[in-house]
Amino acid sequence: MVSRLALVCVLSCFAMAGCASKPLSGSDAARTAYGPVAGQQSLLGRDKAGSSGGNPAFAAFRNAPGRNSFGSLAGRTLTVSSISEIRLADKEVILTFDDGPIPGKTDRVLATLRQYGVKATFLMVGQMASNYPAIARRVVAQGHSIGGHTYNHANLANAGYTRALTDIANGNAAVSRVTGTPVGFFRFPYLADTGALRRAAADRGLVILDVDIDSKDYFKLSPETLAANTMARVRAKRKGIILMHDIHGRTASMLPLFLSQLKAGGYKVVALQYRRSRMPQLLVDAESASSKPRRM
Repeated sequence: MVSRLALVCVLSCFAMAGCASKPLSGSDAARTAYGPVAGQQSLLGRDKAGSSGGNPAFAAFRNAPGRNSFGSLAGRTLTVSSISEIRLADKEVILTFDDGPIPGKTDRVLATLRQYGVKATFLMVGQMASNYPAIARRVVAQGHSIGGHTYNHANLANAGYTRALTDIANGNAAVSRVTGTPVGFFRFPYLADTGALRRAAADRGLVILDVDIDSKDYFKLSPETLAANTMARVRAKRKGIILMHDIHGRTASMLPLFLSQLKAGGYKVVALQYRRSRMPQLLVDAESASSKPRRM
């Protein structure tokens, strides 16, 4: 059991190391994409519909003892149902982590976020959430928002429309099943999307999280260099969504330094929450009504 766990962790880290880099073509793309564990079947179905009703962990966090000691870094909570509602002011950033959860590293990231009193959004690979459900549930229990990142980290731009939508749905269903939380946010692996897939995801009520500031933590750099490089990009952009990966030990190691630099620079970390829109269901109802035969 221990050897299998170690093997899965190592393979996952190697496979998703270039998550946000430009997707490769041909056989190279197949070799770098995250692959499913042999013998394990995909989960079918879509994520659960309905309103999240708010995350009670957020309310508990606001009233938590000692929060004010790090209150200068924690900013407002932004509740959104579409990408157009994510509007950040100067020196506001959103922390996002892709590809997890994974033992050890995700836990270290969570501990640092808790220490600094800030919340992040975790875009989980469905198979990783299925393999490590306790960690996935811990993310939600600590008040962070979650999203999907497909079931097996496929390059959806090259997958074909139907297959891509199935992978998105399977990934969301897996994350929703283990966390008991509806999945509202989504990010395309490798940031590889198409206009048709973006529209389809939005029609299904998903809020697509793009990237303004890439930490590039998939490169093997020291934690100090990663923190300095990411902070330099933050200063250049002044605001935006930051991409990191909780599957890398170097990311977990650089996070305390990076957050301390954000705090020293007067930045605010905005927490995202998902609010399900009624528009997707209205679209479905409209399509169903238009397909019924008309009586003359």
